Amino acid sequence: MGFSTRLKAAILLVFLVLILTELVAGRFVVEKNSLRVTSPDSIKGTHDSAIGNFGIPQYGGSMAGTVVYPKDNKKGCKSFDDFGISFKAKPGAMPNFVLVDRGDLKRFVLRLFFALKVWNAQNAGAAAVLVADDIAEALITMDSPEEDHASEKYIANITIPSALVDKSFGEQLKKAISGGDMVNVNLDWREAVPHPDDRVEYELWTNSNDECGVKCDMLMEFVKDFKGAAQILEKGGYTQFTPHYITCYVCLKWLMRPKSHGFGGTTFDFQIRCPMKEKKYNKECADGVIRSLGLDLKKIEKCMGDPEADSDNPVLKEEQDAQVGKGSRGDVTILPTLVVNNRQYRGKLEKGAVLKALCAGFEETTEPSVCLSGDVETNECLDNNGGCWIDKAANITACKDTFRGRVCECPVVNGVQFKGDGYTSCVASGPGRCKISNGGCWHENRNGITFTACVDDDVGKCKCPPGFKGDGVKSCDDIDECAEKKACQCPECSCKNTWGSYECTCSGDLLYIRDHDTCISKRSAEVKSAWTAVWIILIGLAMAAGGAYLVYKYRLRTAKMKSQITYMKIVLENDAQSFLFCKSDVGCRATGRMSPTKGFSAVFAFIWMDLHRDCMGVTLICADHIVVDVIFAEH
Repeated sequence: MGFSTRLKAAILLVFLVLILTELVAGRFVVEKNSLRVTSPDSIKGTHDSAIGNFGIPQYGGSMAGTVVYPKDNKKGCKSFDDFGISFKAKPGAMPNFVLVDRGDLKRFVLRLFFALKVWNAQNAGAAAVLVADDIAEALITMDSPEEDHASEKYIANITIPSALVDKSFGEQLKKAISGGDMVNVNLDWREAVPHPDDRVEYELWTNSNDECGVKCDMLMEFVKDFKGAAQILEKGGYTQFTPHYITCYVCLKWLMRPKSHGFGGTTFDFQIRCPMKEKKYNKECADGVIRSLGLDLKKIEKCMGDPEADSDNPVLKEEQDAQVGKGSRGDVTILPTLVVNNRQYRGKLEKGAVLKALCAGFEETTEPSVCLSGDVETNECLDNNGGCWIDKAANITACKDTFRGRVCECPVVNGVQFKGDGYTSCVASGPGRCKISNGGCWHENRNGITFTACVDDDVGKCKCPPGFKGDGVKSCDDIDECAEKKACQCPECSCKNTWGSYECTCSGDLLYIRDHDTCISKRSAEVKSAWTAVWIILIGLAMAAGGAYLVYKYRLRTAKMKSQITYMKIVLENDAQSFLFCKSDVGCRATGRMSPTKGFSAVFAFIWMDLHRDCMGVTLICADHIVVDVIFAEH
């Protein structure tokens, strides 16, 4: 009996050592947001604050407000209505952030009061709550209690954000407020979630326990509500979801199910259909879920192995390894926990709150449309155009709405890129720019006539058109060619200035020639024009006659050649001894006893080659031994 007791004690000691070792080796990371004091100058600066794991942090956004420290109920553990205190902001004033003390109760008891402090402040009209630590220590995560029936009344209804600040900074805030200073701060969650690219990876960590009170109820409600939005994000390729489940036989089958369904689908079928509350958390229920999904139960059981075996299960071992923090992510110790881009989410598991956290994980301007809907974010471009550049006439703006707020970025319109700082200036550049608001250049229309200083080229500069002078951007003024004596200066000329040009007339029957800025007689101009027409006609007739003569000569020569060829054919048919055939591979040779005339010999050669098409060349030897070589390319 004594040995048995000592053995149990030894075993218990070993387990305690293992647990302590795990605690030492483990690493819990406190998720933080930035808190920046904007006034007074004496405490101006940026500080860290730990995000509370309840309420709705404004992931991807920021909040500005005035810090107030109540004279009564400083710990916030009681209703502020009992003290006649209200934190509702006055019309036109900034919202109030309530600063309360953490208190000196035992640390394991304080967890019960973090959420209660925030709930009481929210009911009194606070927009956010800052909890000041009472001892000098590292920041911790404020969490809500588990299985506490008293908290069920308010945990799910907390909608404002909260954060824990360290003792030193809390005392600075209290001192400034007690001194009569207005303390304005900015709570910033824009960098609380990494946002490196256009896809968000997120995980949901939970376990088999569905009897943990309000937290478990909130999880199940979240799963049902978030399913639609999650599937829209997944189908569009915007997100990648990975579920994690800790411990048990049912969990093994859950982990072994096909993961291609993403969030929703079969992901939470086990948890919904085999709850502990209804005593259905068993092997039979798990097998039934597998069969109903049309999956091969034997393959899944073979893959998961024997859950009763006295050895490590590879599937559960993989999940346990994943639970250990890596990189910037700490150990997953709070369940349920959502991890977004390797950063643990803090706050209420609620559709709108989680969607904000996911949308905060996208790189600016790459968010899907669901992140820009009215129930997720506020379009800052609707308020005074976000302070960005705008061309009201063309309805073009540099304000671009993103989940984190607006950005002032010169747009691309119909393939034309605008360039500038986005705040005060955006100018169209490149080809096609003149089609859009005249490329930002001067333009004006008078009496149906339009002039523009836009030059449609790659340079993108504005240049006043001929007849105008100015910078080309804001103005182009008409040049008075008559007054400046730039045109219409001949003695007989009479000048009249017009918008963008001039009119010049000549006295008498004279005609004004604009290119030469001179006046000539209309009669001499008419005579000159008549003679020009005559010469053109004569030259045309001469060219036609020359062409006709060339055609005649060609046809005459062709007829003569045909006559000679016909005659030679007759001669050759009657005198077969008048030529010799090919003798060697070098070429073809024909000897004729015909007339020594060169022309006649050449005709003979043509006729001979026409009869012997396999020869590529012929040497003609006439009767008087005159040799004529004739080369044929195709005969």
